[in-house]
Amino acid sequence: MNQATVFIDGGYLRKVLERYGRPRIDHERFADWPCEPYARFRAYYYDCLPFQSSPPTPDERRRLSEHQRFLRALQRRPRFMVRLGRLARRDRGDRVDYVQKGIDLQMGLDIADIANLRPVEAIILVSGDADLPPAVHYAKQRGLLVCLVHGPNGTYHQELWDEADERKEITATVLISVKQERATPAE
Repeated sequence: MNQATVFIDGGYLRKVLERYGRPRIDHERFADWPCEPYARFRAYYYDCLPFQSSPPTPDERRRLSEHQRFLRALQRRPRFMVRLGRLARRDRGDRVDYVQKGIDLQMGLDIADIANLRPVEAIILVSGDADLPPAVHYAKQRGLLVCLVHGPNGTYHQELWDEADERKEITATVLISVKQERATPAE
């Protein structure tokens, strides 16, 4: 078998990339990088479409169109699946935050599904979320190796880091190795 499934939280990955100046990466190469020594069975990419006010501004419409183009291009990549949640607006007095909804639950359910079906030997998780340790624990109980791919210290929840069998950090060197070489729709 010698295969792994990769689960990528797109929002988390964007936040990590921001720490490195938002380099453009080849998401297929990025998904393959942490799989060594396994072959990538499939990559799941979880994301939300940008917020749209009612009526949307021209800038919001442009960002939505660009992001939809990016997700369609990603979906067309070999063995990639895009899963969408929704973005919720949270007014916090003097500032507005946007929070992903449904992403962690869908990711946890997909991890459990893969753990039960066992088409792979390993799960590669690109996330830092505090809601995922139970799914990681479940996969480990089912005999799967779980590798956490994370950004620099402070970008991931410690319980998730502790629960993983292995860890790989996204560094500047890694990002150079998965740099986008051809033009594709912007994120």
